[in-house]
Amino acid sequence: MWQLLLVLAVIVLLLSGAHLYLWWRLIRNPTPAGSVWRRWGAVLLGILLVFALAAFFVPRVPSPMWLEATVSWVGYTWMVVLLFTTIALLVMEPFRWILNRRITRQTSQDDAEEQTEVSAPGDEPNDASTSAGVSRRRALAGGMALTAGTIGLVTTGYGTYQAVKPPRVKGVEVPLSKLSRSGDGFRIALVSDIHLSAMAGRRHSEQIVDVINGTQADAIAVVGDLVDGTVEELGDAAAPLAHLRARQGAYFVTGNHEYYSGAAEWLDEIRNLGLRPLENTRTELTHFDLAGVDDVQAEEFDNGQSHGPDFQAALGDRDPNRASVLLAHQPVVIEDAMDWNVDLQLSGHTHGGQVWPGPLIAAGPNPTVAGLDRYGDTRLYVTRGAGTWGPRVRIGAPSDITVLTLRSR
Repeated sequence: MWQLLLVLAVIVLLLSGAHLYLWWRLIRNPTPAGSVWRRWGAVLLGILLVFALAAFFVPRVPSPMWLEATVSWVGYTWMVVLLFTTIALLVMEPFRWILNRRITRQTSQDDAEEQTEVSAPGDEPNDASTSAGVSRRRALAGGMALTAGTIGLVTTGYGTYQAVKPPRVKGVEVPLSKLSRSGDGFRIALVSDIHLSAMAGRRHSEQIVDVINGTQADAIAVVGDLVDGTVEELGDAAAPLAHLRARQGAYFVTGNHEYYSGAAEWLDEIRNLGLRPLENTRTELTHFDLAGVDDVQAEEFDNGQSHGPDFQAALGDRDPNRASVLLAHQPVVIEDAMDWNVDLQLSGHTHGGQVWPGPLIAAGPNPTVAGLDRYGDTRLYVTRGAGTWGPRVRIGAPSDITVLTLRSR
């Protein structure tokens, strides 16, 4: 419990500090004291801070879906605007400091020149140059505030468009040494991280189903993080998955978010929709073995009802001469896949980083953030996923549904 409280405290402090910095640079510096712009700007930033904090807390307590959707859209989208506006301001800070120094020097020179002039008896001191210096600094602050705010809004708008449009289809060829010649050209449509939620509902899943069915793949693999909510909340949003079509079936493995949302109920619902969950098990397709393991965080979040990935159950006693493809939500299990002589592991989880600088952060715990890599004799492919978590925004990591064409050697 204390770890959760610590995380929440850090979030509150970071968001509060970022909003204070924005108030200083976007509102206080460009506006005169007591102005209506300063008062209402402070009120607006305070409201946005409340939405940003609520976006973390409201989904974690019982609340109507409309409220969760509203708070999440406003709060999470604003956080992305906040991020890129802050980055823009920080990049401009050295230039602001240099230009303000020049304004100060110019103002001092103007004051010195005025002091050399002879004033008539009874004349008031002339502070025109000082007022001009203040005006110049405010104009500079206003220009930088407008520039940074524009960068934040435009970048977030572009990222939102990238997230809500249908994911692109990405084609990748993967050679497998054990694949028979008759299996050459077998196509797997891979999708991960759909993240159905209050923000991304039935229309989101309909788009994904249409794209997958349009590939006419031989098999479909859904590798976890389908939902962010219970069956009661999101059952209707997931219903279009019943229309997935592939000649050799559609298969599913759990991601960590299934265990936040009631994995047992969702696995039953997924079976009802016509997908086959591979819970630490495998099936023999025409040309290779297809195996699946539960997510590595299953035991931690499922109250001990699941034991996480069991590679012995999924891959033991199989014919070692047949090619094998493993579905596992998180790329981190690649070392286990290598130990079990898996030919190809298909994963998601990373979102490709989703929002820059996310790719740099995701590279820390994950062996591969996106794309095809090779580890020993095992190949690992990681999709960026078809949905989003948190803000419905993607910047520098476009969503995808990947069609992997298997090639024999």
